[in-house]
Amino acid sequence: MQRGLFQEAGAHPGNLKWEQSIFRVQPMYAKLNDIRSEFARDYTRILHSTAYRRLKHKTQVFFATRHDHICTRIEHVSHVASVSYTIANYLGLNTELTNAIAMGHDLGHAPFGHTGEEFLKEIVQKELGKTFWHERNSLRFVDYCETLPDNEGIERNLNLTYAVRDGIVCHCGEVDEISISPRSQVLDLYEIEKAGQCPPFTWEGCVVKISDKISYLGRDIEDALLLKILTDSEIREFVKIGREFGVFKANEITNTLLMHDFIVDLCATSSPDKGIAFSPKYLKLINALKAFNYQYIYRHERLNNYKRYARLVIESIYQTLLKGYHGLATLAELERYRTIYPQLVQSFTEWLKKYAGIDRRELKYQNAVLYCLEDRQDYIQAIVDYISGMSDSFAIKIFNEITTF
Repeated sequence: MQRGLFQEAGAHPGNLKWEQSIFRVQPMYAKLNDIRSEFARDYTRILHSTAYRRLKHKTQVFFATRHDHICTRIEHVSHVASVSYTIANYLGLNTELTNAIAMGHDLGHAPFGHTGEEFLKEIVQKELGKTFWHERNSLRFVDYCETLPDNEGIERNLNLTYAVRDGIVCHCGEVDEISISPRSQVLDLYEIEKAGQCPPFTWEGCVVKISDKISYLGRDIEDALLLKILTDSEIREFVKIGREFGVFKANEITNTLLMHDFIVDLCATSSPDKGIAFSPKYLKLINALKAFNYQYIYRHERLNNYKRYARLVIESIYQTLLKGYHGLATLAELERYRTIYPQLVQSFTEWLKKYAGIDRRELKYQNAVLYCLEDRQDYIQAIVDYISGMSDSFAIKIFNEITTF
């Protein structure tokens, strides 16, 4: 293994991609004596965003669990940041860039994990003629929905660098069978129409893409064991996978060991010529573990009832808000429901006022205007954005308000 093998290819000053990587759509205000790099600024902007805070109450795999030690979306993000940092640091890549991408990669994930994502996708396809996928929604959130106060206290959009935004929207999709290498061309990121359509622009983005897979496979198995949803025969099959590949002893297969061995193998196998890659042995192992997870965890019967419940929660909120649409009189119409649904009306009208450019007399908000209330499709998009930003717990709280007399 050779440390620093990617040093010259990384997103460092002097790299041919450097200027594009640090490009921002709008000039960023500067603080006096700021010692942070451009990517470090992105990292802290994401860290202080409200979307990041809500990840602690968003599902990873097991929904709204009452178990303190089950992985939530925010813990998954921390795992991805840790794994990608270790890999990038060893290879000589820019660890500040991988940290920022990892922190932001799931900000647009819907409540209730992929179940919530699937239902919102149905709404968007039917009503707006578009598609919904969480990587694209994460890009939308960091570009248009999330705001922070500037040095004058005015709320503005995050305005992240191109490399971070690119890494966020390109973080998913399956890892290529042989390797993954960055693309050379600069794209309008909103022209990417589906997950996995193209590789990231930087090597750092490629590292986060693979770190996402390393981070969730072992941890999801660990959670399944903790919640005792795997039968003895399924556990034996899991142990058999480790034995078949000859990489673990039967009693030592843990998430920590899986992550460590995948990281070491990746660092040993990857090179600028070959790309970011696992050895054939570990690629087969990761695919075997993925197949195991899908068969015995992600499709487990105990998740089916909660999937139906999660769908009911999201659909109820959507239909309730949809009934409130009355063009330019929508806010007045929603006020009629305030005594019945106080939390829902309060939070959603605040969302509309902020993103439809209503009542900006105090000039507190200078973020992008996203909706025109004269347009019903804009209103539907507002509902989708609002719901997709919810945590599981807040969505359940609103659902209980809707269904309580």
